[in-house]
Amino acid sequence: MCCANVPDAAMDPAIFFTELKRRKVYRVAVAYAIVAWLLIQATSILFPTFEAPSWVMKVFVTAVILGFPVALILAWAFDLTPEGLKRSDEVPQTQAIAPKAGKKWTAIIVAAAVLATSLLAFQFVRTRKSLTTELPKQTASTALQDKSVAVLPFENLSSDKENAFFAQGIQDEIITTLSRISGLRVISRTSTAHYNSAPENLAEIAQQLHVSHVLEGSVQKAGDQVHINVQLIQAETDAHLWAQSYDRRLNDIFSVEGEVAKSIADSLRTTLSPQEKARVEAKPTDNPDAYVIYLRARDYQTRPDNLLQDFRSAINLYEQAIGLDPKFALAHARLSASTSNLYHFYEPIEPWKQKAHAEALESLRLQPNLGEGHLALGLYHYYMESDYDAALRELGLAGNALPNDGDVGLYTAAIERRRGHWTEALTAYLRAEAIDPRNSVMLYDASQTFFGLRDWHTAAERMDRVLALFPDSFNVRIQRAYIEFFWKGATAPIKAAVESLPPNLDPDGVVTFARWDVSLMNRDAVAAEKALAACQLDTVASQTGVPLPKSYLQACVDLVRGNVAKARAEFEAARPAIEKTVANSPQDGVRHGQLGLLYAFLGRKDDALREGQRAMELKPISHDVIEGAVVEDFYTLICVYVGEKDKAISRIERLLTVPFAVDYADESVTLSDLRQRWEWDPLRNDPRFQKIIAGPEPKTWYK
Repeated sequence: MCCANVPDAAMDPAIFFTELKRRKVYRVAVAYAIVAWLLIQATSILFPTFEAPSWVMKVFVTAVILGFPVALILAWAFDLTPEGLKRSDEVPQTQAIAPKAGKKWTAIIVAAAVLATSLLAFQFVRTRKSLTTELPKQTASTALQDKSVAVLPFENLSSDKENAFFAQGIQDEIITTLSRISGLRVISRTSTAHYNSAPENLAEIAQQLHVSHVLEGSVQKAGDQVHINVQLIQAETDAHLWAQSYDRRLNDIFSVEGEVAKSIADSLRTTLSPQEKARVEAKPTDNPDAYVIYLRARDYQTRPDNLLQDFRSAINLYEQAIGLDPKFALAHARLSASTSNLYHFYEPIEPWKQKAHAEALESLRLQPNLGEGHLALGLYHYYMESDYDAALRELGLAGNALPNDGDVGLYTAAIERRRGHWTEALTAYLRAEAIDPRNSVMLYDASQTFFGLRDWHTAAERMDRVLALFPDSFNVRIQRAYIEFFWKGATAPIKAAVESLPPNLDPDGVVTFARWDVSLMNRDAVAAEKALAACQLDTVASQTGVPLPKSYLQACVDLVRGNVAKARAEFEAARPAIEKTVANSPQDGVRHGQLGLLYAFLGRKDDALREGQRAMELKPISHDVIEGAVVEDFYTLICVYVGEKDKAISRIERLLTVPFAVDYADESVTLSDLRQRWEWDPLRNDPRFQKIIAGPEPKTWYK
């Protein structure tokens, strides 16, 4: 037996461990572990280089693991002597390998350990760098293997320029169809919208979008005849991988998107699963008139500033399309999503809520696996029910059917943000940014997130990128100026932004509100009154989404002037309209907060506090950190005007550290707001308030 000369080894642990050391089992174990790790690291690099199947790596690692106990058994059973290997029980201790040789083995082990540590450090640094830097520039060899594609705007060759929506719609539907293929990476239409139809600098555009391939196209429509020309280009080499022309009658146009998507997949050597093939080949409708109206609706739905009238127009057109084809599942889904957006941003009334739910369910009844249907239902749960778990569940189903749809990731990030899961939300936004770097909607939403966290520098940087993509967006220009105000306390950028806009541009009264707001920040009552007089609307959309009668805004001007009696009369004139908005939207916390502030201005303390409390009950910050913070801001301002100043200041101290207690409106709580806005004037002489505005802005706390 191999242990014949140590009969008590099994009995005496001290003798056993001494024997392990003499037979160099420890040394072999350490050496084996280090060498095995080095080999695994090396093969993880070499095997993919030679395109070895994945099972080869698994077999190799398994063999290495199984070899470890074998090595230990051999180390116990055999020893290295000047005459070569011998069984350990046949070798006297004096004939074992010389100490000098043992030192050489030790030196080899130490060197291997140093090498292993160096490789580990290199791997760590490389991994860290990959997480914090932009995607690497693609080389020609990797680009050819990369299955990423951007669909540039299609050129409208129709003699009737009104058909531009049709060319844009065909591009949009091809992107939507491609987004159903998991083996491709497809850039959103939002990212490509501002490019020309056939640019000369394809390689530069591909680098900006982080893609290897670009699809160009043109559309010509004359009556019911449609000519579509498309070509797939490898951007870095300018090689045309595939091109095709389609001449179809309008009633036969529906299959083109699927044919183009399958041809692109074939050109990029992407295999479609049976489910993907079915989704790609599915026709949205058999009614050509319904399809044309649907494309018009999409044009309104996807406009960058998403105004109230845009949503209303989209809803009206989707309803017309469904009237022509009640089984048009995709139109039902888009109608639901448009209605949810209208509810969330402008009109949170019960009929819109019921309609959004019914249309989403109908789309899924007609087509149970429709990704857009699950997306619409998820949006309903998010915007209308605040049921975040149900929303995420539907978004997960939508993501399975639409693996390249940017809205799925965007809404997922937004829900995590609203739940106060800041790390998850920011990670999702940054991941989406790396994949789709020029998606203005994503960049805008990310900017709003950093804005809510009072990270002014990053918020400004993201909004600047949105502004570079859409320099004519009045909304982005105004909000970028507000970020400058919150950051540095400067009102001049807001004034400059509104003055740079065309004089007749005032959708929903948004520009009027900004002019009025910045004028009162500067205590320029004349300019504020002039802005209101120039507005042709009876109500103006505030930044919180609550429609405010002009009489309410005029009352605020009168307060700044010190004319309390006139202000109270104007507030009283505005009261019925604001009470009606609450009656129409009884579950909307922000509207209750606005009504509470109106009551506070009117001196109705009990009513004001009741409405403020109701607002916080409807939107507790523990469930909705965005609107929850806004209604807490309203309650704080209510306290100021009902004589609860100590309570208001205590709340201010807390809200200065709360995410999203900042807004583009009068109830916002930042140091710049507290220092500049007239709404906080009743606190100016309070020592606690003076100490707050004299100090630096506290850190915003979030997890």
